[in-house]
Formats: sequence, structure tokens, C-alpha cells
Amino acid sequence: MRFELSSSTWGEEEKKAIREVIDSDMYTMGEKVREFEEKFARHFGMRYAVMTNSGSSANLIAVASLFYKKENPLKRGDEVIVPCISWATTFHPLHQYGLKLKFVDIDLHTLNYDIEELKRAVTEQTRMIVAVSILGNPCQFDEITKLCSENNIILFEDNCESMGARFNGRYTGTFGLVNTFSTFFSHHISTMEGGLALTNDKEIYNLLKSLRNHGWTRGQDEDSPIFERKDDDFFEAYRFILPGYNVRPGEIHGAIGIRQLDKLEHFLQIRRKNAEHFVNLFQDDERFIIQREVGESSWFSFTMVINPELDIDRKRVLKKLKDANIEHRIITGGNILRNDVVKYYDYVVTKSVNADIAHYNGFFIGNHPYDVRDKIDYLHDVLKKI
Repeated sequence: MRFELSSSTWGEEEKKAIREVIDSDMYTMGEKVREFEEKFARHFGMRYAVMTNSGSSANLIAVASLFYKKENPLKRGDEVIVPCISWATTFHPLHQYGLKLKFVDIDLHTLNYDIEELKRAVTEQTRMIVAVSILGNPCQFDEITKLCSENNIILFEDNCESMGARFNGRYTGTFGLVNTFSTFFSHHISTMEGGLALTNDKEIYNLLKSLRNHGWTRGQDEDSPIFERKDDDFFEAYRFILPGYNVRPGEIHGAIGIRQLDKLEHFLQIRRKNAEHFVNLFQDDERFIIQREVGESSWFSFTMVINPELDIDRKRVLKKLKDANIEHRIITGGNILRNDVVKYYDYVVTKSVNADIAHYNGFFIGNHPYDVRDKIDYLHDVLKKI
């Protein structure tokens, strides 16, 4: 038996959508992208969505937008709090815009912020908190939103791994001033490559659209608050107002997204059934710490951290998995502090004890949008022999 890390979520509907775009001979960002954006925003109860070519690019322009908003923009040197564990491009845009990163440890059971450590990390210099719901598991947003509100701190939500998760009935990816998602192949829905930023703020929305598209005015709302339109349409068509990028998606990505979003809730139901089976098998196994669900997880994967109090060698466990054809990998990007790239960051660390345990003792197994309970049984049987 083979237990894969990830699998395709596409069917005939997505292939038909691709053919329709090909037949239209319109490949660059157009009506299908706009339709997907509007549908995505409605699904999550938000006013605006901006699609990009990746979740990483969504993070990039989302961070940038906070530097160009009119009231109380971020500035280089401002302090931003981040968790020690996330994907690399949670952190890179923050560094690229000159922010000072303050790393906070995780809770070993949820893999999200250790809330007490987060509270201690906040100072008068803190301008923003980046909340990352790791691998489908919601952050404790009651505590985080309260902390931000009481201290006038911007909440930025990187929700790239947790589409469809809920905290107190509310979708993750809707708590921040700006929120990001990924639609990469292995994620909850896939547009091949892709990402989105969600916001309820009209100014941020128009900043995102401009930053995505070279920093020009084309595609702006008629009543856009970020510039004053001039009378000369000839020059207005190529007027640049921000130092933006080209991180546009293709029309095919939007067309696929429309079809995929129709399937999201069904995919989530199956992922949760798989997860229920996984938890039932492993929750009482003292050898492994598995992720404790907060709210309603969308169960990106099944994380396993070898109990640091036991003398179990991770290399031996991973070899057993490899020999059994069970694919596995590091938890998200591991503790970013143990990666070479941090030598370029301006940062401080409050604590990273649990993040190190997850980095050196942890791994994850893939969850899927189809029934893999037989494969979870197989995993359980293989690990019995450790």
C-alpha cells in the first residue's frame, strides 16, 4: 500500500473549465478570475477578495498594502510578532519590507501560538500580530483579537493552510484586517497555483488590486480611495501609483477555482471523517503528541510529534515509514529559526523550546479529500512495530 502526502482534487468539471478558457482564447486575468473572487468572498462572508498567482504572493501584496494605507501605515523598523513555525513566505515579505520580527513559541499540542507567551511578547512597540492557523487548526482568535483590540495592534491572518476551518463558528481567514489563502495543488482546493487575499476594507482592497497589477490604476473601482482619476484616458490607462508587482493569476486559475469552491464543503466533510479516525487510533498513544483541535479544524494533515520524554529516534521512525511507502515530511516549514535564511532577518526571539521539539521530533502524514481510513489503519499497524 502507498500512503501519499497529497492528491488531486480535480474531476471532469475542472477539465471542462480549462477547455472553456482555451476555447475563449482569453488566457490572462479576466472575467473568470473576477467571478471566482466574488464567489470566494461571498463564501467566507467577506466584502472583497483579490486573487494572485500564489499564497506567497498574496502574503507579499497584503503586507505591502499595510505600508501604503493612508491612516497609520506600517513603517520600516516596526515590530511584528510571528510564530516560530510557519511556511517561509509568511516571514519573507515582512523582512523584505523592513519589519522587525519577534518570534514567539508555539503550543506543542495545537502547534499554534502559546497564548501566554504571545501575551508576554506584546509591548508598546508591537504594531502587528501575524496569526497562522497551522495545518488546518484555528488559532485562539478570542484571545488574539482581544489582545489586538486592547493594544491597537493590526491583526494579519495567514490562513494559507487552513481554508474552511472555523473558530466559534466563524471561518478562519476572516479575523484580520487582511487575510491570505493558498490554492496550491496540495491544499484544500487547488487552482494549480494560486492564492487570495480577503478584506472588508475598501482602501486595502484597492491597494491589493494595484499592487498585484504593476502598481497601476487599471482595474480600480470608480470610487477608489487610493488615487484621484484624471481626465486624460490615454495616460490614465498606463498610470502607475504604487511600486507594485505582476502577481496576477491566469484566467484558467480563476475558472478552476469556481468549480473547486463548489466542492470545498464536501472535501472538508471527508477530511474531518479521516481525522476522526486518526484521532481515535492515536490519541492515547503516549509515544506521539498529535495535534489537538481548536474549534473546527479543516485538517490539512496529521501531525505527529515524538514524545520528547521517551527515547525514540525520529530517524528510525521515518525509515520505518519510508520502507512502508508512507510519505511524510517536516511540519510546515519547521522552526524557521533553524533555517539559514534567518541570518538576513532583523529579529528577536522570546522563546522557541516547543518549536524546536516540533522541528526535531515532528513530522506529518497527508490527509486527503477522499476516504483514507484504510491507509490510516495501515499507518497505525506500521507504527505499532516501533
